[in-house]
Order: sequence, then structure tokens, then C-alpha cells
Amino acid sequence: MQGLTKKCIMQRNAARNSYIPWTVLTCKRIFDIAFAFTALILLLPLFPLIAVLIKMTSKGPVLYSQVRTGRQTQQGRVFIIYKFRSMVQDAEKNGQAMLASNNDVRITQVGRWLRKTRLDETPQLWNILKGDMSLIGPRPERPVLVDKIEQQHPFFAERTYQVLPGLTGLAQTQQSYLDSVEDIEQKLALDHGYCLSLSRFSTWLKTDCQIVLATVVTVLKCNG
Repeated sequence: MQGLTKKCIMQRNAARNSYIPWTVLTCKRIFDIAFAFTALILLLPLFPLIAVLIKMTSKGPVLYSQVRTGRQTQQGRVFIIYKFRSMVQDAEKNGQAMLASNNDVRITQVGRWLRKTRLDETPQLWNILKGDMSLIGPRPERPVLVDKIEQQHPFFAERTYQVLPGLTGLAQTQQSYLDSVEDIEQKLALDHGYCLSLSRFSTWLKTDCQIVLATVVTVLKCNG
């Protein structure tokens, strides 16, 4: 009990030093946990089917993990993200990090369907439960790509300052995969716009509801 009380006090103190109200942080986390837990139970029967399709159509593991940039603090933070593999094995065998594009030749046939339906992202529900991610927020990028983008677009890293990266988000629902580092200005504006919406409970609630609706439409239309 003492440990739990101490943790609550620490969370409240952190919220006081944030531009995001404590009510928004609390409600957002409660919704994240409820959604991720429910979605995992509902989608669990699909996971074996997805695993079989991936193994039957391409060589390599069913799941893959990758280091991504999380919520930015003064010390910085990274975490391990989980996804169903949608690309060929060793897609970056030359060791150079690359942005995925709509017509990326590295994407497998099953992977293309997984990306269209966003099913490749569903293992990240575990990341949400762990507190690495939120349902809604800026897309988590790889640290090496963040550094590269930051050279041309200052303040790119700040898009996740005090904000958890999201499974979906304002930029994710209005943009598809980016073809190049140069095509980033709109994404940056949308991500910072979402972060600003968190400063008030009413704007956060309205924006998150709109994003959830847009995500549902995207998944149903297979426009991922």
C-alpha cells in the first residue's frame, strides 16, 4: 500500500510539471488500459491465423522487435516495439535505416494486407499495457531516423515531449507512410497540433474521439 501511495504521489508531481493536466493524463491512461486489454482478448483468435500466413508466404520470424523513441524527457527514453513482420527477412541487411513507403518492394504480399488493415500493429497493444505507448499519439520513430530528420526539421524530437507515442494518431489517420525524410512538414505540424490539444480536457476529448472515428474508418476501408 505504501509503495502504491508513493507511486501516485510521484505521478501527481510529474503532472504538476507538465503542460498536460493531471485529469487528461489519468483519463487517457485508464482508456488506454481498458482498450488494449479488450482489444487483445477480441483479436487473440486472429493471431494464430496471421502467424500461419506469415510463415507460409515468407521466410523469417512472425514477430519482430525494434528500438523506438518513446516519451521524451530530459534524459531521453527508448523502448522495444513489437509488430507482425510485414517485410522480407533482413529488409535492412545493409544496416541502413530506411523509411517505409507505399510501394516499398520489401513488403510481402501478406504484409501489404496486414498494413492495409493495420493488423501488423496489433502486438503494440502489449506496449500500451506496459505503458510504453498510448492508443493515440505521435508515431514512434527509430532513434537513428529521429536524429536524421532532426537535422533538417528542428523540433521533430519534441513531438513526443511528455507525450507517449501512439498506435494511431492525428498524423497517422491523415497521412500514409512517408516516402522520404523531406516529406515530413505536415506530419510534424499534425503531431505538434495533437500535443497542443492535450493542454485542455475538452480539446483532448474531442480530438481523441475524432481520431478514434477516423481510425475505425481507415481500418474498415483498408486504407492503412
